[in-house]
Amino acid sequence: MQRLAKHAGRTARFNVGPMSISFTVQPSGEVATAAADAVRDLDVTIPPSSLPRLAARDEEAWRGVRIEGDALFAQDVSFIARNLGWDVEEDLSRVVGDIAAHRIVSTARSLHRWGREAGQRLAQGAAEYWTEESPLVASRVKIESFVRGVAELREAVERLERRVEKLG
Repeated sequence: MQRLAKHAGRTARFNVGPMSISFTVQPSGEVATAAADAVRDLDVTIPPSSLPRLAARDEEAWRGVRIEGDALFAQDVSFIARNLGWDVEEDLSRVVGDIAAHRIVSTARSLHRWGREAGQRLAQGAAEYWTEESPLVASRVKIESFVRGVAELREAVERLERRVEKLG
């Protein structure tokens, strides 16, 4: 709130696909829904496909976000967006209750962890298959051996060229 308080009276609009929402910063640093005729100081456009990655704290997802307007205001809004954590369980508990919210969030975290681990195992298995079973990709050992062989061949050709020059 301290970061935003210095931007009191400024308005930011967030566009996500066809949906837009505007907020005006209050003197306390809190935000309130902006008046329909409020002049925007900042426009933030977020591709809908980036939302899950942004929620998962994927820094690469920020590359797709377009920010236009007051640079200092944009810098503070960006800092807050990157560092402000969302307590999903707390907000969900207001809708479904504490126990259900806890179970839903812990299940979602488990599924996310399982998906990430399954992806890693799949990638490792594919890499092993393509390097060992059906070599579509050369292993590091084979590449290093090939490079050594090329270097030895180059040296042998150079020695042969010198011998030919001496004979000529």
